Amino acid sequence: MAEAVTRATIADLAHKGDAVADIDGDQVYVEGGVPGDVVSLDISGSRGRIVAVHEPSAHRVTPPCPKAGQCGGCSLQHIDDAYVADWKRSQIIAALAHRGIETDVKPTITSPARSRRRVTFAARRGGAGVVIGFHEKASQHIVDVSECEIADPSLTKALPGIAAMLEDGLTRRGEAKVAVTTTQNGLDVAVDMPGKALTGQLLSKLSNAGQAAGLARLTWNNEQVAEWRAPVISFDGLECVPPAGGFLQAVGHAEDTLRQHIIEAAKGRKRLKRVVDLFSGCGAFSLPLARLAKVDAFDSDPAAIAALDQATRNLQGLKPLVAERRDLFRRPVFALDLKNYDLAVLDPPRAGGQAQAEQLAKSKVPAVVSVSCNPATFARDARILIDGGYKIGAVTPVDQFRWSAHIEVVALFERA
Repeated sequence: MAEAVTRATIADLAHKGDAVADIDGDQVYVEGGVPGDVVSLDISGSRGRIVAVHEPSAHRVTPPCPKAGQCGGCSLQHIDDAYVADWKRSQIIAALAHRGIETDVKPTITSPARSRRRVTFAARRGGAGVVIGFHEKASQHIVDVSECEIADPSLTKALPGIAAMLEDGLTRRGEAKVAVTTTQNGLDVAVDMPGKALTGQLLSKLSNAGQAAGLARLTWNNEQVAEWRAPVISFDGLECVPPAGGFLQAVGHAEDTLRQHIIEAAKGRKRLKRVVDLFSGCGAFSLPLARLAKVDAFDSDPAAIAALDQATRNLQGLKPLVAERRDLFRRPVFALDLKNYDLAVLDPPRAGGQAQAEQLAKSKVPAVVSVSCNPATFARDARILIDGGYKIGAVTPVDQFRWSAHIEVVALFERA
């Protein structure tokens, strides 16, 4: 039976990266489409599958990865980089406009290919051994990614050894998440395998295999198997050993870009004696800021705070840095307690930092640098700061997760 198809022109990209076509006034989401494509679609509900591309868009390119249509790790490799960068910028402009905010939004700064220093892979045991890689799109099937356009080559090069190491620890029914991070002293591997306890026998096998694979550290379900060498990360030349599996900016280039904006804002202050770093993690911004001023750092993750505290003990030439565990969602640093700070850094997770932004808006802190991985919550928190008397400066988009719909944002807010 002939397939019923509809001819359409792809009009735009939605905020999650799917292409959008207008069909009789209804939006149809089209995976793999490019704005400007003239296509035939097989439509089911609000989704359309491309049957044929009659006139390819000028922005359509050949994906650099041969598995781009299969692997679920990237969604935008078929669109040229310049268009994606402009689209991501437009997403920020739209999010700000939704909150009634107009300001200069700079061109997107895009991280290089093969620059991800941390990647979380899926691993499963099968009849032919362990398969490790990324999920196929809309499937639990795992695609082998021995070559990958987003990951640091040292990560993919190590995958066969990591797969062999995991064989005794994986069940045939379960699936493991394997976070692999490049560090100065080798790879840091954290495995999350539900239902598989770290017995003495498994620990011994994993320890031997991890050492043979040349790892720096191996963790299994939050229990450390072994640390052969300290998995050191450098934050602008300042060394820290982050907690296994804890938060870390996935791309060093993006982290450097965000940090550069923060340091420039700090150096631009007429007075800079005290800085507060809110949602500090293990110190990517706190430690370099401590070269310039006293720093108080707050984060809810006890392991991150412990790592930051240990780093300050091992480093020389820094001004006092105090790291404190605190849930800034439930117990933000209150406006009265912010009165002696000259600069605040606000870098919350995707949910944003509404409660903390509300306290900053009531405070007298002269300047706030806001960093976000979610344009919508960034705009919401920006509105709070602006309504509290801050003026927003230029906003810079940072494309840390290349070929995906994700985008980072950094901006300086100053009291009028």
